[in-house]
Amino acid sequence: MKLPTTEATSVGIREFRAAIAEYIDADRPITVTRHGQTVGLFVPLRRPSAEDIQRMTTAAADFRKAVPLSDDEVEQMVADFDALRRGQPLPQRSTDK
Repeated sequence: MKLPTTEATSVGIREFRAAIAEYIDADRPITVTRHGQTVGLFVPLRRPSAEDIQRMTTAAADFRKAVPLSDDEVEQMVADFDALRRGQPLPQRSTDK
């Protein structure tokens, strides 16, 4: 997936509105100004190419081979992550298998 560069192009709000279709396809962020003052930042999101998607699919398959988890284990991990993110204690679980 092609990521935007960090160097932004600065344009006035009228120019931005007039050429928004071009800016959507841009490779870099756009700083939008009004009367010389920055009023916004537009960061175009690039869609991944077929090659990028294939690389991500292959990496996911390789990960599943290296770390085989059941659907229940994945759901448990997601629930634990949500609890920790909210500052809640993890539920007590039996360690017997």
